[in-house]
Amino acid sequence: MSVLVVLAVIGIVAVVIGRQLAGEPLRGKRVLLLPAILAVVGVSQLSGQGEHPTTPDVGLLVAGAVVAAGIGAGQGSVMRLENRGGALWGQLPVIGLWLWGALIASRVLTTLVASALHAHVAASSAAILLMLSVNRLGQAAVITRRVLSSGVPFAPEKDGKVFMGNRFGREN
Repeated sequence: MSVLVVLAVIGIVAVVIGRQLAGEPLRGKRVLLLPAILAVVGVSQLSGQGEHPTTPDVGLLVAGAVVAAGIGAGQGSVMRLENRGGALWGQLPVIGLWLWGALIASRVLTTLVASALHAHVAASSAAILLMLSVNRLGQAAVITRRVLSSGVPFAPEKDGKVFMGNRFGREN
């Protein structure tokens, strides 16, 4: 299962990076709800490990989450946001790749420290998905704050509704 999780996360990260670098309309559900769903999956993966987290596990998971959220906030801060056709469009500048590199390096470092401390839960592949979701939630928090202050609504969802459209004077 751990190899499958790692491959899935690599695939998710590759798609997310590619989409962010190319730029795309930013839909609220993708920005906010998808990371929340990933977080639930990550927590369930961790709890389904069969091992109880030790004190080093908890400490490393919390530290990793703080770092991942901080890097996500940085990603949200550097994201270029534009009004295109009355809806939000975003693109991560190439410099944002450094933040992705920092996220990957932080996870590798956390895994090495966790392995040395025999913190098997924090070193597990299940923690990768949780940290990715925390990173995306950090980015979503900053983007949402920027969106609300700009007055430019999220791009319409596939059904034509605008997520949080009532905040922008649009009916959902």
